[in-house]
Amino acid sequence: MSRAEQNRRRFLRNSLAVAAGGFAIGGTRTTGRVLGANDAIRLAVAGVNGRGKSHISEFSTMPGVEVVYLVDPDERTYGKALAAVKSNGRAPRTARDVRQVLDDKDVDAVSIATPNHWHALMTIWACQAGKDVYVEKPCSHNIHEGRVAVEAARKYDRIVQHGTQSRSSRQWAEAAALIRSGKLGKLNVSRALCYKDRKSIGEKPNTTPPSELDFNLWLGPATEQAYHANLVPYNWHWFWDFGNGDIGNQGVHQMDVARWLIPGAGDAKSAVLPRTVLSVGGRFGYKDQGQTANTQISVMDFGDAQLIFEVRGLPTRDYKGERIGNIAHLDEGTLVGKNFHPKGGKEAVSVSELAAGLDVPRRPGKNHFGNFIEAVRSRKVEDLNADVLEGSRSSALCHLANISYRLGSEVPFSTETKAFGDDKDAHETFARMEEHLKDDGVKLENLNYRLGRKLTVDAASTTFTDDPEADRLLTRSYRAPFVVPDRIA
Repeated sequence: MSRAEQNRRRFLRNSLAVAAGGFAIGGTRTTGRVLGANDAIRLAVAGVNGRGKSHISEFSTMPGVEVVYLVDPDERTYGKALAAVKSNGRAPRTARDVRQVLDDKDVDAVSIATPNHWHALMTIWACQAGKDVYVEKPCSHNIHEGRVAVEAARKYDRIVQHGTQSRSSRQWAEAAALIRSGKLGKLNVSRALCYKDRKSIGEKPNTTPPSELDFNLWLGPATEQAYHANLVPYNWHWFWDFGNGDIGNQGVHQMDVARWLIPGAGDAKSAVLPRTVLSVGGRFGYKDQGQTANTQISVMDFGDAQLIFEVRGLPTRDYKGERIGNIAHLDEGTLVGKNFHPKGGKEAVSVSELAAGLDVPRRPGKNHFGNFIEAVRSRKVEDLNADVLEGSRSSALCHLANISYRLGSEVPFSTETKAFGDDKDAHETFARMEEHLKDDGVKLENLNYRLGRKLTVDAASTTFTDDPEADRLLTRSYRAPFVVPDRIA
């Protein structure tokens, strides 16, 4: 029997097991090992192209960690991925289907760097199989998935780290503590920037997938559709079925910091979501196959403060010295990166100096990956710098912004917008966006942008007030057998 036929039969067998109500990987914690203090942590990396290479490099060089599997439905990725493994032990095995790995009782943890639409389902399956998880940002493709991923982590007592590395940054921990201390006055705007050049992806025709790619596995939970070369390996980010645009790609890192800096919205004890969200923008500067915005502003009302997020995919000047970063606008001045700039033109002061003496938590591990491994050994969720609960909340903000955007209508730039009311900060941000587009040669006179629907959020139920159309975008229709459940029973 050929390898292809073996793979096909195994896939059908697993699919039928799931469809029949069973669970192909066991569905219990019985497949997990009990780790001793000196035992090597055996880890599988799922998704080994792009960001997955960093996972391989980090984990395979850690003492006491062994990368034992590389998982990807595209066999073309295996060569470079295998070469990147630095472990002194045996070479890892390769697999197309993650369920094969989750059935292996000798695997302790799974590190997920797949496309976004697989993140939550793979996390849930891994937790059910008794594996700990490091999952790349965003931890979910929609808000519902994030909630269920948290449920799975808690029910199966798993350690699940979210790949928002800034949570392991001493700089941002000090900034959050400093703002909470009140030493800089009230926070008015927590601003996040994702100014990252994104070129046109052009148009690719539908065609037959490469023989090395199991496209059915790659699609996973997403809607059945034809293959084209703009999906694999990277440009899936710009299609709604798979990605979340740059606000949910690079931007979720900055979204996470922006939320962290807002008192009452950025700590594990709070379930605060914004009261309202409004997103505007478009895909400007070129016409291509991409669906998500390459230019976007999102304004979120957190009561005492607001969060403003800016995405720019065309070449741009920086803002206050930042292109991909965070800025906090406070009564006493502006916090930009590592420095605080007091009002009145006074000399900037380092955040570290101002935060001296404040209670800034220090958790174990040299970096974000190391922090995950230390928590796997301690079995303490509180040792994590970016528990999946934090990840789900920051990812949810990206999803809220995109729901507003997707439900919007096309309006001309030539008509003065009243959407922001008397919000001077939002109007100023929109004006800078217009100037940015003009600088890139985009003529606004006869051009429309998408004015998103202003949504009122019911934080208690994580739904929208009197907006069933928006509620439907909190989740998606899943393709069997790759179904994220309604809840973890």
